[in-house]
Amino acid sequence: MTLKRLVLIFVLTPIAVLLAVSALFGSWQEPQFQSRLELYQTNIALQAQAWQSEDSNDDNLQAIREAILGEQPLENATKQYQDARQSVQANLDKVNNKLAQLRSQPEITPAPPKPLPDVPPTTKTSQRGQQQQLQQSFKQLQKLLAELDLRLGILQAQQGQADTALKTWSELQQRSDINPEFGQTAAVLSGLWSNPPRLLPNAQEPIQKNLEGWFRSTALVELYQLQQRQDALSAVKAAQQESSAQAVIKLAVIGTIPTLAALIGLILLIFLFAQRLLKGKASLLAQNADIPWSTPWDGETVLQVFIIGFFFMGQIFVPLVISVLPIERPIVNVRLQAFSVLVSYLLVALGALLVLYFSLKRFFPLPEFWFRFRLQDNWFWWGLGGYCTALPIVVVVSLINQQLWQGQGGSNPLLQLALESQDGVALGIFFFTAAIAAPFFEEILFRGFLLPSLTRYLPVWGSILISGLLFAIAHLSLSEILPLTALGIVLGVVYTRSRNLLAPMLLHSLWNSGTLLSLFVLGSN
Repeated sequence: MTLKRLVLIFVLTPIAVLLAVSALFGSWQEPQFQSRLELYQTNIALQAQAWQSEDSNDDNLQAIREAILGEQPLENATKQYQDARQSVQANLDKVNNKLAQLRSQPEITPAPPKPLPDVPPTTKTSQRGQQQQLQQSFKQLQKLLAELDLRLGILQAQQGQADTALKTWSELQQRSDINPEFGQTAAVLSGLWSNPPRLLPNAQEPIQKNLEGWFRSTALVELYQLQQRQDALSAVKAAQQESSAQAVIKLAVIGTIPTLAALIGLILLIFLFAQRLLKGKASLLAQNADIPWSTPWDGETVLQVFIIGFFFMGQIFVPLVISVLPIERPIVNVRLQAFSVLVSYLLVALGALLVLYFSLKRFFPLPEFWFRFRLQDNWFWWGLGGYCTALPIVVVVSLINQQLWQGQGGSNPLLQLALESQDGVALGIFFFTAAIAAPFFEEILFRGFLLPSLTRYLPVWGSILISGLLFAIAHLSLSEILPLTALGIVLGVVYTRSRNLLAPMLLHSLWNSGTLLSLFVLGSN
């Protein structure tokens, strides 16, 4: 065995695996992005439910409103907030218990190493680092819980449950571990919905500072009615009507298009499976299903590309290069954040593709079907159809996944940046990164190289499954492993059947584009 192989297999690969496992388990303590996304959508639905058409007797408009919002938008929003609160409280208890365990452990100075220790010694530095990370998570969860309680109380009050709302706000005020501003806001809201109502001095300021959207306008309407400020009341109601009309349009955009695509995808799935049963190997799903690629290299080349080209480039080399650049940190400007993400991604992609090229150069010319791009082929229909069929599959898997992780498990930080950024230039950079650069690079690496290479050792279906799982793990977020594995499997099926990289690239681009557009619409609220 050569020195190069020894270093690759017994040094670099274990390091990469340990760092990847560490990053995955580190994401367990991070909140799951999907939970925040659902609350954004719920908030838009609450704004939309206040919408009234000019012709209140128009049955068609009312039917459209009910179709978009449902029959009981306030009740549905209350349940959503109660579920979110329960999830946050459970995670808060977990973090609190872990902090208590760490504090109860003595700070150990590392002892001389023993042969093959089962568990590495806990050092003072690692204990402090874990405590700081857990304390930060604890404070974030406390803040989120207080925000949820403020809003949940307003929802309860608007449904005639004033006593329940007062109890929610009272419990919030009694908590000594929250920001005093939240307690002050809860006191203001309690006064507004008390019987008889009480007006606290400077009541408007905490409402405007700590509430948003429908919650803010609802509280302000209650306040201005008690203060008998007719001009301010009319202005708030007019603004509420304008924002509610916009919210209806937003819900229609982010709800109707994916729903129609998912319905088409469900029909396609039924058709494809029925055709597979009736036609057997003559069906579309059976096309190229059992034909492996002719692979002239072995597993060492695959390890070399992914360990050196993908992992070390993405997790060590590029972050190190970025860290030494003369850039003020943390980066506050959203355009600089977007540009930093793009440059980092392009550097990782360039490094990985160069390693891929030099690893395969000695095998040129490659056998047939390797890295195949054919514009004249039917790749467009494979990509579009794959996108539609992926929607219902990933949605079902995501629903199961949410029950498993209960709001934890981390998420791609790019999603949060895209959701909260309303800068056109930044969004354009995010779009290029996610919808063009990512599909091109990741499909070449995972579908173009990894999947066919695995067919040297596994059947095609096994290669699809393993490449999809590794594609998901590469995103280093525990909560995304199941949904991304499902997406990776669909991408693998599309590629193996079409034998054209343009098809999974199109599917991947449509998926990322749809996600980003939804985030832009939700964040514009």
